[in-house]
Amino acid sequence: MKCSYWLSALVLALVPAQTVMAQGGLYDFLYGRPEMTLRWRHSASGAEIVAHDKRTDQVFVTNLSDQVVDVLSVVDGSVMGTLDVSDLGADAEPTSVAAHNGRIAVAVSLYGDEPRPGVVRFFDARSLDELATVEVGFLPDSVAFSPNGQYLVVCNEGEPSDDYTIDPVGSVSVISVGNMRRPRVRTASFASFDGNEADLRAQGIRIFGPGASASQDFEPEYSTISHDSRFAYVTLQENNAVAKIDLNRAAVVRVYPLGTKDHSVAGNGIDASDRDSMINIDTYPIRGMYMPDSIGSFQIGGFTFLATANEGDSRDYDGYSEETRIGSSSYVLDPTVFPDAAALKNNGILGRLNVTLATGDTDGDGDYDEIHAFGARSFSLWVDTRWGLFQVFDSGDAFEQLIAATMPDVFNVSNDDNNFDSRSDNKGPEPEALAMGWDLGQALAFVGLERQGGVMLYDVSNPFAPRFIEYRNDRDFDEDPETPAALDSGPEGFAFVARGDSPVRKPLLLVANEVTGSTVCYEVRRTGGLLSGLLNR
Repeated sequence: MKCSYWLSALVLALVPAQTVMAQGGLYDFLYGRPEMTLRWRHSASGAEIVAHDKRTDQVFVTNLSDQVVDVLSVVDGSVMGTLDVSDLGADAEPTSVAAHNGRIAVAVSLYGDEPRPGVVRFFDARSLDELATVEVGFLPDSVAFSPNGQYLVVCNEGEPSDDYTIDPVGSVSVISVGNMRRPRVRTASFASFDGNEADLRAQGIRIFGPGASASQDFEPEYSTISHDSRFAYVTLQENNAVAKIDLNRAAVVRVYPLGTKDHSVAGNGIDASDRDSMINIDTYPIRGMYMPDSIGSFQIGGFTFLATANEGDSRDYDGYSEETRIGSSSYVLDPTVFPDAAALKNNGILGRLNVTLATGDTDGDGDYDEIHAFGARSFSLWVDTRWGLFQVFDSGDAFEQLIAATMPDVFNVSNDDNNFDSRSDNKGPEPEALAMGWDLGQALAFVGLERQGGVMLYDVSNPFAPRFIEYRNDRDFDEDPETPAALDSGPEGFAFVARGDSPVRKPLLLVANEVTGSTVCYEVRRTGGLLSGLLNR
């Protein structure tokens, strides 16, 4: 889905001149370029989602294996305490955490063998005492405070049971938190979309679970909230869509399809095979479904822009799986569209690539007219307008190209092995984590690569022409990636700490690495500018 020329021109004309200048030579001359410098690393048995509380200068990290949230000092990573949820039962898992002015919210899944609603537990950041616990929807997977602190948004993913006999509805809980001891829960439901599944599919929204209604099939994953705290934007990852939620009314107002990425276009190439024993980033007749996990937002010129990490995720359960490989005999390519189907099915070309069985048969005749692959191996920027959500930028094949150029010996490895090229057939480096931040008038996007590891940093001050800044990867590829010796493998959650909220007077990026269990703090320093020395004090 591309932003038309006239819309791009209109939005760009309204972008403040000083914001565009943040990418210019004068800006770099004065302030220099941002650069991530390791400040501290904390190792634990688990680390997944991370949050920062500016009032207490503490970091909160979910640790599912121990049923706690670890509390660390943002200054040096020392342990300050824990938030324990084990009293909720053996199945209680702290899946996400958010912080705002001394208040901490922890999402707790109570899914277990039988799906049941989860809860959100609130804590005081200073005393670590519990303030309240409220029931939300099925499998709460992420929480986020609105900028004004009035709402907590909870994405209730509602995944099915492994045998797919139980498929709870997805929903978004909007919790009013003016009174922290008596929070009020309202539910933004997708029930109004039930019965309109055919129309939704025609728009490009994936609804395909066996026998599922729209409300069962929508699985809210992650949210970001607009600058004015009016709307939440929620990724529906498996559905390749984003939902817009009115927080005042706790109601779903739009569901935006994200379309597909054309990997046959130059600059959108992928390495599609793990069996060719080489790096081969090329263009192919494939459509990549964006299917974002993390999402962020920022405002320029009165427009809300969204940033998405286009991971891709399939439904792969014992009771139902949409996954197959192009080379499978059950995956039949339309002979008119793909006259070279036999060659494409070669394992050294596309035969190994993971694709979906759920979509791509556009004429319903039993063969596939389009090849739909999971994820886009990129991050994208979108602008929300009265006419819809439009893509204004995609990083194309830049992530794989950069990895190929800088670490060719460990190209497209996984987060649990060091095998060369092992992820080329399945989402590549797999962008998942994302955080947005502002520093000195410059809009920064940090994107984490779940499989390859590391952080991509872009300046997105001009959202129509973002600028790559740095790729930082501190994983030790000589060590077992599933041990602390590998340092940082599997970045899952990010949190940005603005310069004005940082006790060290420099912006910080906090990274939770799921596989190695490490939490890392990077200082975002300035280098090469006239004022860099002053800014880095």
